[in-house]
This record gives sequence, structure tokens and C-alpha cells, in this order.
Amino acid sequence: MRLSVLDQSTALSGRAEDESIRETVALARHCDTLGYHRFWVSEHHGHPAIVGSAPEVLLAAIAVQTSRIRIGSAGVMLPHYSALKVAEQFRVLEALAPGRVDLGVGRAPGSDMRTAQALNPNARHAAERFPQQVQELQAWLEGSELPPEHPSRGITAHPRGPGMPALWMLGSSDYGAQLAARLGWPYAFAYFFADGQGAGPALELYRALFKPSDRLAQPQATFCVFALAADDEATAWRAFASRERWRLDRARGRLGPLPSPQEALARPLDTAEQAQVQALRQDAAVGTARQVGDKLRALADRYELDELVIVTWAHDPALRRRSYELLAAEFGLA
Repeated sequence: MRLSVLDQSTALSGRAEDESIRETVALARHCDTLGYHRFWVSEHHGHPAIVGSAPEVLLAAIAVQTSRIRIGSAGVMLPHYSALKVAEQFRVLEALAPGRVDLGVGRAPGSDMRTAQALNPNARHAAERFPQQVQELQAWLEGSELPPEHPSRGITAHPRGPGMPALWMLGSSDYGAQLAARLGWPYAFAYFFADGQGAGPALELYRALFKPSDRLAQPQATFCVFALAADDEATAWRAFASRERWRLDRARGRLGPLPSPQEALARPLDTAEQAQVQALRQDAAVGTARQVGDKLRALADRYELDELVIVTWAHDPALRRRSYELLAAEFGLA
């Protein structure tokens, strides 16, 4: 089974946000040497905890500092932008890292609606054009012509080259699954976003409706899954306390940077929070490399997946790097 990485440039309490961007680049270099298949970065706006706001810029830095690993977006929130501009940005990335670029796109705003409005004054209606934007994007990336009646017919996305980025549809609902199936695109489900809710039906729908395309003959799907491994189980669960506290606060509308384990554990849990933590821990892929590996293999077997994309939040960057090292060894990545 292949393992890949999704990094969200998480803001850490007590540290400047710009450090998180540089840490993402450092992690990409590290995972390049460990044998991970892909390294994806996300897009969020106006978010105090997830500060990767410009994946195309971040990927340019990663492209010139890695040599083997595929790099890509998970994803570009297409309704914020012109499809032509996104095609141009990713054609530039393809020139920097030929044959290594993935362009994952999504329909969600990756922000609150007020921020989405600031990014695109027509944000409230932009999502309605998403299927059309996706087809425009594919045409400009491939260098194929738009339909005769299209107002932008005849426009070319530069720079041209022999290859093009691999297109992925991202989602956490049935909508993306159906669109990916209709277009014959690979599909990535954000399993970590809601602890797997809706993952099974979305994947089943994608596989049932899939129509082969020139670029993909059979359905290709993956899940983006949270996982955290450490040298011993106690260390892993202590590190996970940061994400637990962040999730509890988010559920109550309190967003902020990822707290340290010390900060998280210093705040006693009330009765409702204790029940939430119990639910979070029940299926969490947290522990030693073997324990985490067993859970990831069981998930992959259950849904017949040959690749998982690992999301890891930890307040200590060294511990996060260690987690990826341990999982690379557990799965025999090379």
C-alpha cells in the first residue's frame, strides 16, 4: 500500500504563523527522502489554525526542494478563482517539477462566507458554476479547445509542455464523488474532516457511477486520514491531546492555533467533553507505529484502497516528523 501526506500548515500556540509555512517545506523535503508517494498542501483563508492560504506559492517552493515525491494541492478551492489563472499556475508548477504535479480541486470555500466574499465578490453564486469551471480547467490544462459557443474559446494557458498535472476531485460529501465519477477523475475523500462520516456511501457512489476517461480507465480513490505515531503509546496520546482540545474548542465555536499538550491537559474536561474525547479516541489512529499501521491497514482493507493520505497534527514539529518516519518504516516505504 502507498502512503502519502497532506500537510495543512497548522499554526502552533506560542509560535509565529510564518514558521508553519517553513515547517511545511521542511516536512516535504523529509517525506521526499522517506518514500512517501505524494505531498499535498491544503487551502484555507482567514483561519487562525490552518494558515496555508496559497497552495500554488507553497508548492513552487516545495517543487525546487524535492526531487522524487509527487506534489500537489488538496486542494485549490476553484470557486474563488478564474479557471484560466489556476491552469496557468499549475502549468508553471508542471514546468518546475515535470511529471510530479497533482492538481486537486474542491468546491467548498475553505473559509467563512464573509472571507469567501472578500476573495470573490460573487462567492454566493460561484459554487453553482463549479462543474463548468472544472471542465474549463481541464481543457486549458490539456491544451484542448473549448466549445464553439464558449466566450473564452481560443485562449491558451501557458507555458505549454509535454505533460500536465494529474487532476483530482476532492470532497467530503456525495457531490464531489458524483462529479469525479462523471468526469472520470480520481477522487480523494476528506476522511479526517468528520471522522469518516459519509465516506462509505461517497466511495460506493463514485465507483458505481464511474465513467472511464482518456486519463483514467478504472476508479482511483483515496482517503485523507489523521494518524499520529510515536516511539511509545503514552507519548502518542499525550501529543494527541493538542488535537483533542482543538477539536473540542472548535465544536464550541472557539478557533485558535493548536495548543501544546501542556496547555491542553491543563484544562479539565467537563462531562460533555469527556464523552466527546471518548468518541474521538475510539477509532483514532494514534499509538505506536504497529498500532497505527494496523488501523490504517484495516481501513484500507475495508474500503479496498491501495493508498492512504496521512494528515498529522502535533505541536512539536520534531514529533510530527518522527511520526512520518515511524510509519514509513512500518509500511516499508523506500
